[in-house]
Amino acid sequence: MLRTYYVYLLTTANHTTFYIGVTNDLARRVAEHKAGLHQGFTKKYNVHKLVYFETFADVNAAIAREKQLKAGSRAKKLGLINTFNPAWEELAA
Repeated sequence: MLRTYYVYLLTTANHTTFYIGVTNDLARRVAEHKAGLHQGFTKKYNVHKLVYFETFADVNAAIAREKQLKAGSRAKKLGLINTFNPAWEELAA
């Protein structure tokens, strides 16, 4: 059975803070973030709004992409979000 892996980007309600993660079940993981089930960054800073994701068939490729996105600038992250969701600019204003 082939698995799908997701690299995802979450933000706060006022779009000030980002979180990037990897999972094999995007819906479950986002629900966990929203419910605050795990202690850590997303619970502390209320980061739970999904604004971007990518899919991968290989977990190592997903992890490499996560690291690449984390190392990127805020401007690059915003560019990805704007490409994925053009309404983002209106929401973030």
